[in-house]
Parts: sequence; structure tokens; C-alpha cells
Amino acid sequence: MQDIKAMAEQVLAGNRRALARAITLVESGRDDHRTQALALLEALRGHDRTALRVGLSGTPGVGKSTFIESFGMMLTGQGLRVAVLAVDPSSARSGGSILGDKTRMERLSRDKNAFIRPSPSQSQLGGVARRTREAIDLCEAAGFDVILIETVGVGQSETMVSEMSDLFLLLLAPAGGDELQGVKRGIMEMADILLVNKADGDLKHTAMRTCADYAGALRLLRKRPQDPQDFPKALTVSAVEQNGLDTAWDTMRELNTWRRDHGHFEARRAAQARHWFEAEVRERLLARLASDPVRGIMTDLGSQVENGTMTPSSAAEALLREHLSLE
Repeated sequence: MQDIKAMAEQVLAGNRRALARAITLVESGRDDHRTQALALLEALRGHDRTALRVGLSGTPGVGKSTFIESFGMMLTGQGLRVAVLAVDPSSARSGGSILGDKTRMERLSRDKNAFIRPSPSQSQLGGVARRTREAIDLCEAAGFDVILIETVGVGQSETMVSEMSDLFLLLLAPAGGDELQGVKRGIMEMADILLVNKADGDLKHTAMRTCADYAGALRLLRKRPQDPQDFPKALTVSAVEQNGLDTAWDTMRELNTWRRDHGHFEARRAAQARHWFEAEVRERLLARLASDPVRGIMTDLGSQVENGTMTPSSAAEALLREHLSLE
């Protein structure tokens, strides 16, 4: 049994080892660990620390890890504390992370002002780890200034990470023509800033043309109430040459400041809290359906539906009313 009060105090003091243990606790699937995790989160509730939560997505191979390392190093160089929550694809055999972001961000992982936590997606929809949102709360409580949430970029993850972040960045590779058409309109509508990476060497001019194409596409989208004039924006960056990173950071701060001044920041945080409450209720209900004795009852009712002795609707009604106490 872990001392939850002591762990909470250590997390608030910025102890990195305590933070790592706390994230491990909230990611655990054990019932006793879940009880302790809820107690820890409750103990940390009410702290007045607010980090800038930045979601980042993009197709595999676009250079997300290279960008995060260069961008993170720039931020720590300015005296900021940076946490990176990198959601890795999971091994189907062991359930662990396949890619291991710490091996891909060697310089940043050694920085005393940075904290990198690779988390296996564990087959969750969209590739976002089940407790990523709680890990964000823990990093914020630990006093980090910027929290970067990287997803595996498999489509649905963009929707989920946008519900966890204050700003959502979409990292893109230099492309043109048909490849440009492959970026879904829905993802573009969610993005606050589009960053065309690899704007260096032979690809520099291609990246600039691609950026101009995206900027034109963004102007055709419907204006969002949470955006000032000229947002969303498309910018070029080079993670390798570290060009454009300062401009991207200035743009992020400009947008975040405008949203704070106009009430959008707090309203979005409140709406996200409501969203995750409803998601947690759905998740817990589905978990009950997969556990005994409800799982056995579902099997029996399913057999009756197959045999024609019950209709699907009446079987579902019986399960919800009699066995889950829901009407």
C-alpha cells in the first residue's frame, strides 16, 4: 500500500521519480491501484498550477520525435520545464511500447528540465493511452510549464488528443498535389497550427510551396469562434536545422494569450472536463459488461436471442434493468 499523501506532496514538490511512480499508478489496471490513483488525483485537486497543453499529431515518418526533441530543447533553453507524454503503439504480445520514445529523444531525455514518458496505447481507440489525461493532470501538478502530448497519428487519435490539449498542432511533410488532398478536412478543422516539417535542404522549396497550399486551404474553412484573425495558421519548420521553432512558439503563445483574454481558455478546459467525465462513465459501464457476473449473464441472454426465445431489444432491456440497475 503506497502512502498517497506523501506521494502527492512529492509530486507537488516536482520530484521526478514520484511523478513517474504516480503515472504508473494511474495507468495500472488493478482495482486496488485504481482506488489509490483516484485518491491521489483527489489529493492533488485544487492546485493553482496551469501548464500549456500542446497536442501534436502527424503521420508516421513526418518527424514528430525529432521535432519534439528540438522544440523541447529550445524551451528548456529558455528556462521552461517541459513534459512529453508520447503515446507509443503497443506490442500485441506484451502490451508494452514498441517504439520507445526515450531512445528517439536522447538529448531531451538527459535534460534536467525535461520529463519524457512513453506510454503504450494498449489497444485503446485512436492510440491515446487510457490514462493520458490523468498523466497530464499529474505533470501539471508537478509544475511543468509545457506538456507535449504526441499521438501515434492513426486517425481517431487526433480527435481524442484535441480533447486533452489547449492547442493542437498537426505536423505535415512537404508534399503536393495528390498528397495534399490526402489530408482529411476534419483533421484540418481541428488543428490550430499546421507545421510543415523538413523545410531544409532539397525539400525547403517544396515545404514552402506546401505551406502556401495549406494556408490557402485553411482560408476556405469556416471561421471558428475560438480563433483570432489569421488563425489557424500554416508555418514551415526544420527540426533538424532548428529553423522556425521560435516562430512556431511565438505563434502558440500569441494564440494562447488571445484565448485566455477572451475567455476561451477556461471555457475549453471546463468543456473538456465534462467530456472526460462522460467518457469515464461510458468506459466504466463497458468494463462492467466485460466482468463477472454480468459477462456470464450476457452470454446466457445472447444464447436465448440466438435461439429465438428472446428478442435483442427485450434481452438488452432485461440486462440493463435487472442486472445493471439501469432503467
